[in-house]
Amino acid sequence: MLFRFLTFLLAFVAVSFSSLASTVLIPMDETQKDHLKSYGVAYWVLSKNIQVDWLLNYRGGSFAFQYAPQLESELIVRGVSYQVISDAQYTTVLSQISDADANMDVMKLEKVPKVAVYTPKSKMPWDDAVTLVLTYAEIPYDKIYDEEIIKGDLPKYDWLHLHHEDFTGQYGKFYASYKHFPWYQEQQQTAEESARKLGFHKVSQLKLGVVTRIKEFCAGGGFLFAMCSATDTYDIALAAEGVDIVDVMYDGDGVDPKAQDKLDYSKTFAFQDFKLVRNPLEYEYSNIDMQPQERNVTEQNDFFQLFTFSAKWDPIPTMLSQNHTRTIKGFMGQTTAFRKRLVKPDVIVMGENKELGEIRYMHGTYAQGTWTFYGGHDPEDYQHLVGEDPTDLALHPNSPGYRLILNNILFPAAKKKKQKT
Repeated sequence: MLFRFLTFLLAFVAVSFSSLASTVLIPMDETQKDHLKSYGVAYWVLSKNIQVDWLLNYRGGSFAFQYAPQLESELIVRGVSYQVISDAQYTTVLSQISDADANMDVMKLEKVPKVAVYTPKSKMPWDDAVTLVLTYAEIPYDKIYDEEIIKGDLPKYDWLHLHHEDFTGQYGKFYASYKHFPWYQEQQQTAEESARKLGFHKVSQLKLGVVTRIKEFCAGGGFLFAMCSATDTYDIALAAEGVDIVDVMYDGDGVDPKAQDKLDYSKTFAFQDFKLVRNPLEYEYSNIDMQPQERNVTEQNDFFQLFTFSAKWDPIPTMLSQNHTRTIKGFMGQTTAFRKRLVKPDVIVMGENKELGEIRYMHGTYAQGTWTFYGGHDPEDYQHLVGEDPTDLALHPNSPGYRLILNNILFPAAKKKKQKT
């Protein structure tokens, strides 16, 4: 009799605890107080070996995970909006998402991506939008640069961001404006010393070695994200392999007069048929980048639209374009926007301004890996200039432009789901 009573009691307790089980829902729609820190919370929860559900297209791409007091405390400390709902309520949410007519899906996040940022060790976080937002969201990352990449450190990481770099070896083509500035002279001297130390005769050859190893990283399954001039100069360097496109003030000798005809577009990720800007004193690399005079927009009317993808059929671009708005404020950089007619046809366009014929945000695959290119320098600083004060992201916790960066950070955490198109 006592045994039966204890058995009943244990069953009652189990049912009671089951009914009390609950789920934390982090909404990512307009009700969220801090979208950017929400990504940091999702990353932190994953670091505790707890699975996170990314609810694609549900309330702006919300996150959900099993409730625990420790997790709730972290949400409170970080100032992230959340709800605690019963598991029964969450089952209803999942049922709504799974409906065949609903453009929603659940992506299981299962691992903590190990993040590397390609940037000089001396750079401060505000010199680059990605390091700025990673710091604000409290997502850990390692800084690596040429030496680490040449020595073979990339396989240690899942995700790599390229600092707003000039991979052609022309130091950003800042010569005309800054050649007499001590910081420019120091940058050139440091780069030349690094090239010699690593066994290269020129900085352009060192940068080619770097982009080649990054390409191998992608081929092996790595995730590459690049912004600003690290996008077009990356492809230019690949296309110009073995061709001298760098003038005398940058590498001590002249350019190959037939360089344009020798470009090999089959080696690039995103761009084809582009023309180099041969003037070494002009602050531009090629016609990939849309020029201010032809864009004919101002800060007040510069916007681009995000595409809406099928969450159930195209989960990858859906993840990368999660947001609480489909209209994103434009922002400038050395490379601001990609000329649409020069983008390869197999590239997935995720954000564009159709009227201007420009792409702002795009994605593609290379062998087993992926890459994402995002035009512009700082989503909350329209025209970022050398020496400007850093952007304070505490003033922009709901930035749609910065959310696109953080979508890419969590992308490698997703359980692999075959794309259906």
